[in-house]
Amino acid sequence: MADVWDFLFLSGEFAPRTYILEGLTLQDVGTRPSGASHSIYEELWHTVVWQRVVLERDTAAIEGWDENVGFPASPAPEDEAAWQALVDSFLAYSERAVELAQDDTWLETEEGTDNPGFTWRNALEQLAVHNAYHMGKIVLLRQILGCWTPRSK
Repeated sequence: MADVWDFLFLSGEFAPRTYILEGLTLQDVGTRPSGASHSIYEELWHTVVWQRVVLERDTAAIEGWDENVGFPASPAPEDEAAWQALVDSFLAYSERAVELAQDDTWLETEEGTDNPGFTWRNALEQLAVHNAYHMGKIVLLRQILGCWTPRSK
């Protein structure tokens, strides 16, 4: 079953997540194209925060979540190191999700007391969908910015 989770979080269905996030300049990641609600940086920042909230079961963050502040204050990272740290965090949390999913017993345990019957499997499935949505937005932003090259098969 772990291969399915790797497929969902890291490698499958569309471009590998490493490919989606590589080869970008600070200008690329910090630009918010006309008509776009967020930059590549903002999309990835939001995704990493939500991965942390789910995988670390941060109930305080969940209870205090405000859709209007679910993105960083700036559309761009401070520097290349900050961008790379964010990419590394995204990949580390994705790898952690795959690692946790290898435990079938854990997958079937309830994720928390606030939602009876909602298992960790359910939480990871929702997180995979959430990640896919934002990765798709990042690919679209790259296409709009002219910095996307489809992978050769």
